[in-house]
Amino acid sequence: MARIAVIGAGMGAMAAAARLAVAGHRVTVYERSETFGGSVGRYVHEGFAFDTGPTLLHLPAVYRDLFVKTGKEPLERCVTMTQVDPASRHIFADGTAVSLPNASRAGVVAALDTALGGGAGVTWGEFLDRARDAWDRSRRPLLEEPLRSDWQVLGRDPYPALRQRRLLRSARQAGTVTEVGAWELSDPRLAALFDGYALSYGLDPLRAPAAAALLPYMEETFGSWYVSGGIRALAQAVYERCLARKVEFVFGGEVARVVEKDGRAAGVELLDGTVAEAGHVVLGARPNPDLVPGQELWRDGDVAVQPGQGVVPGRFLVLLSLRGPRPADAVHRTLVHPAVGGAEREAVFGGRLADRPTVTVLRPDDPSTRPDDAHEAVTLMATVAPHGAVDWTDAALRERCAEALIEAADAAVPGIRERLLHAEVRTPAETAADTGAEGGSVPAPALAGAGGAYLHPGNRTRLPGLYAAGGWSHPGGGLAHAGMSGALVAGLIVEGDGFRGSQ
Repeated sequence: MARIAVIGAGMGAMAAAARLAVAGHRVTVYERSETFGGSVGRYVHEGFAFDTGPTLLHLPAVYRDLFVKTGKEPLERCVTMTQVDPASRHIFADGTAVSLPNASRAGVVAALDTALGGGAGVTWGEFLDRARDAWDRSRRPLLEEPLRSDWQVLGRDPYPALRQRRLLRSARQAGTVTEVGAWELSDPRLAALFDGYALSYGLDPLRAPAAAALLPYMEETFGSWYVSGGIRALAQAVYERCLARKVEFVFGGEVARVVEKDGRAAGVELLDGTVAEAGHVVLGARPNPDLVPGQELWRDGDVAVQPGQGVVPGRFLVLLSLRGPRPADAVHRTLVHPAVGGAEREAVFGGRLADRPTVTVLRPDDPSTRPDDAHEAVTLMATVAPHGAVDWTDAALRERCAEALIEAADAAVPGIRERLLHAEVRTPAETAADTGAEGGSVPAPALAGAGGAYLHPGNRTRLPGLYAAGGWSHPGGGLAHAGMSGALVAGLIVEGDGFRGSQ
């Protein structure tokens, strides 16, 4: 079987490596840093531990399938996963709060009706029904198949927006997240709920297609799962599965370029000049033209290398070590919504700091995150403009943003300042340094609609023998999507261009 070189040790790259090794290939992973996992990091300070990347797993079936297909030991024997219930709590600017149960449509409808009134739950439930239709229409070509050569069919939005008649004016249909919120959800708190989903994935609600309804649909249908020890424990399990299948890892092995021979990828050259020959190369990092000099991996007419929203945001984290135990009734994930969501989106996608961002407050009930039960580890997270658009090395700016998040978080964790022992700030500047992602940007999942502007480059490239896996390629960012990309790349290499995805 072939020798295969994988560039990067992110989740999508490792998913591809494990599957390819099981198929009998000799796989070597070259990682520029000294560890695996890509954006799935962990910060530890005096007995406190925090995820610095994804914090919850959605669509766990993707990783269950990976472990089933690469060994006898299933995922649940390698990591402990629990459903987060309630899945999320939302605190709106008017003081209204609602907790949404995990993976329960009826429970979500009832909770929204009780908290918001006015038939809000029924309105949200009908919206999710339309989202389910969009899921059924687009799931296979968008997530389970390699990107088709006629990818333009995904440029049509699968969301069945309501057709609204207007007196003396033409009928209208929502085409963006913001329009769905204004024209179909009506209640500004429901609109803020949908906006919050989009923004948390780094999508601009004003421009992202209505098909972004898939994001709340997936979370509310398949649930939110926490991995004991944090998502880093999942990365560890995938890494160990790779080792068990004889995948070799070269850490500190930054690839300078892809070696080309006879018009196809033939290996990689490291920064130190070492050349490793390979029959196939898997690019598990953001496409960089310097890796393949003179080659257009994706040309005009292909999906754009940069997703269509323009600015690709990053994440701002404040990691809080708190004195005092975690209350028994604490909610794992709370979103504190600002009064004027439009101002936040204008700041994020306009390259500025938002005065009042949407803040996600994470309070895992996990002994591994704290030194003892008399303390608590809390993470605050906001979507922000990438490094470069904002200078995230500016100490005053970092402090101002951290203060804004802590102030907002007091609504979810009363008295949070009085409990504070230590605060660690991580910005897109740190993400860029750790992962090599330009600006510390975090790729969003692929979406149909908007003429294909929210799709990602295909897993095949125009250089034979070179494939792309991970969040910057089809089907986009996020833990589940990265795992899917690894499965697609492995299928293309093992079965050839006739591979059409899982059946």
